[in-house]
Amino acid sequence: MIFTIAWRELRTLFLSPLAWVIFVVVPLLLTILFLGRLVAYTDQYAPVYAMTENAIGITEFIVPPLLWTASIIFLIVVPLLTMRVFAEERRSKTLTLLFSAPVSITEIVLGKYFGVLGFLFTVLALIGLLPLSLLTGGALDFGLLASGLLGLALVLAGFAAVGVFMSSLTQYAAVAAIGAFGTLLLFWVLDWSSQGLHSGGLLEYLSLANHYLPFLQGLFDSTDALYHLLLIVTFLTLSIRRLDADRLGA
Repeated sequence: MIFTIAWRELRTLFLSPLAWVIFVVVPLLLTILFLGRLVAYTDQYAPVYAMTENAIGITEFIVPPLLWTASIIFLIVVPLLTMRVFAEERRSKTLTLLFSAPVSITEIVLGKYFGVLGFLFTVLALIGLLPLSLLTGGALDFGLLASGLLGLALVLAGFAAVGVFMSSLTQYAAVAAIGAFGTLLLFWVLDWSSQGLHSGGLLEYLSLANHYLPFLQGLFDSTDALYHLLLIVTFLTLSIRRLDADRLGA
């Protein structure tokens, strides 16, 4: 039943003009960045690196900045994508009908979550094709690319979980979007606010960006992966509890 709900949610997203704008504009922006970095490398840096020992390769020059910029774009985009997941159901009074269906709250939340994730991973696949195009003219560091894409996939999964939770709290899509963006931004910049504070260690650990950067450097640490998984599970659990409280009160 989870995948039935997920497929329905994915089809609904592809019927939305906003989703199509995201589907087209995000890869387009990143393609422009990719081409700019490629031209800069071939015209300016490649001749210098050719005479430098242990110089960085084209993958290291292009992929980490590309995927970092992608995460910033998705920080803005994902709240817009998830804002209607449950808020629209509340506003249109169809949430009660959804509760009366022979499915559990967990199945409903996971179904809608996987539907959003399916859309985001489709966009991620398009982004992943950009670095692969480098194979037509040279070598590619597949380890660094795989690590970066895995890190971005985990970041997107966390973004979506936060967005789904915020959408479960209100019937107003705009409020859900602002709440999700504010929460994600807080997690993203926690490390910045730790400067000069005794609690810096804790804030650094809670910073989402700190657990994403190692992936962009080609480093896989189970601690970083566990952080993202805990973030996902926490906000999905909160969504389930919120909707379960609504169902009991309905």
